[in-house]
Amino acid sequence: MSADASIDLLVIGAGAVGLAITRQAAMQGLSVILVEDNPSFGMETSSRNSEVIHAGIYYPQDSLKARLCVEGAHAMYAYCAERGVTANRIGKLIVATNDDQVEGLSAIMAKGQANGVPDLAMIGQARLAEMEPHLNAVAAIHSPFTGVVDSHNYMAALEADAENAGAIIAYLSRFEGAERYQAGYGAKRWHCRITSQGEAMVIDAGRIINAAGHGSHTVSKAIEGLEPSSIPPHYMAKGQYFTTTRKPPFSRLIYPMPSGGGLGIHLTLDAANGARFGPDIQWVEGEDYSVDPGDAAKFHRSISTYWPDLREDELVPAWAGLRPKIYNDGSRFQDFTIMTGADHGADGVTALYAIDSPGLTSSLALAGHVMEVSGIAA
Repeated sequence: MSADASIDLLVIGAGAVGLAITRQAAMQGLSVILVEDNPSFGMETSSRNSEVIHAGIYYPQDSLKARLCVEGAHAMYAYCAERGVTANRIGKLIVATNDDQVEGLSAIMAKGQANGVPDLAMIGQARLAEMEPHLNAVAAIHSPFTGVVDSHNYMAALEADAENAGAIIAYLSRFEGAERYQAGYGAKRWHCRITSQGEAMVIDAGRIINAAGHGSHTVSKAIEGLEPSSIPPHYMAKGQYFTTTRKPPFSRLIYPMPSGGGLGIHLTLDAANGARFGPDIQWVEGEDYSVDPGDAAKFHRSISTYWPDLREDELVPAWAGLRPKIYNDGSRFQDFTIMTGADHGADGVTALYAIDSPGLTSSLALAGHVMEVSGIAA
């Protein structure tokens, strides 16, 4: 089979993680092509979230999420400062709105400290009243390390870095499948079939990294020799967001106690200091980005526990995102799932599954980790 191009690495999926991997590989001097089915980067999970730079508080110690979130947050702040991308380290409060929740706060605090999250502090009611006078809470964890990033410009910077280092990024390009072949001297490579803007082509690649998000399962099924039984289940957790026309009286992000497999309907602030709320969690069968205006009542019940002055009629439907999951049970912790040939039998292929929150925060650290486990670290 003749190839239209011969490269070191094919990356599939131009979300934040795929872009970060492509950037790192190109800057290491590898020849890289990134293929993306959509017309631009980050059009799925990476652009439909809270844009929060997470500090790494909630995750079990020694999990990938714990380690890569803390490492990734440090890297993101440094990278955004260097590249002129807005990343506001405004801090957040995880609040207990009644005495029964205070014990839960202590458990969260212990996790964050075990994970190496900097500058965490437990705040009492009197100090909270000084910090956020309109907040209803009896206690809170203050995380000054938490912030908000302009995710679009962050991904645009990753894209620019990758291309400046020689990577080729092909949008409107679908991965169709890959077959392994003997390239000589014992080396095995991959013939990767791509449909790019309606035109079929073959890319000869030494390695493949599957970072296709919700499409990762479909991509893996199309790779010769990758054991189908190794591919985990794929579920979609829909998260809706609402905004408000009212200017929020808070200067920090406000998070309730976690519930239902998520971090609760929290309040975040955009670059213009506008408020947005979400996500909730709904298990859906297929792609659904609609927001139900009728769910304003549910949102208001949650938000009003910590912002009692907000009226339900001040909530406005905004957008929804779909988080990739390997469990359809929100009570189970789901770590980042990264498989190599040792896991699925297809040498030279690394597959990423269930890269949900804090995937955006962790993206630079995830890129380094994926390169390392793939055997192509610098």
